[in-house]
Amino acid sequence: MRPYEASLPVRFAEIDRAGIVYYPRFFHFLHVAFEEFFADRVGTPYPEMIDRRRVGFPTVHAECDYSSPLRYGDLLRIRVSVERMGRTSTVFRYRIRSRRGRAAEARITVVCVDMDTFRPRSIPRDCRAAFGRHLEKAPARRR
Repeated sequence: MRPYEASLPVRFAEIDRAGIVYYPRFFHFLHVAFEEFFADRVGTPYPEMIDRRRVGFPTVHAECDYSSPLRYGDLLRIRVSVERMGRTSTVFRYRIRSRRGRAAEARITVVCVDMDTFRPRSIPRDCRAAFGRHLEKAPARRR
């Protein structure tokens, strides 16, 4: 398994008075990487999933550990992998790096829903296949 990687710059509007990225903006970066993952790896842009296929993946749990600040002009590399996948939910793992090294690591759980009812539904086959190609291998058990 090789994680998907998205790159994006930190823009001026994303920094705060201290000159660093305001912490909730990290989640915006993660969602941008999620959308790029869909377009590139699933083969369907995320807005098309929602509008045409009527399938969405809203976040139901999010956690993030911050390691170092991000500054205006930094080029971010965001690695996306799948930590766990069930029938209707998936845990995505994100690692954000800049030229100074690790900036943050996050886990976001999404649930596949029918956009007309907003009720959970099975993950579509094409999404499941794409997610599966980025599923992290479980560490070998020690005896």
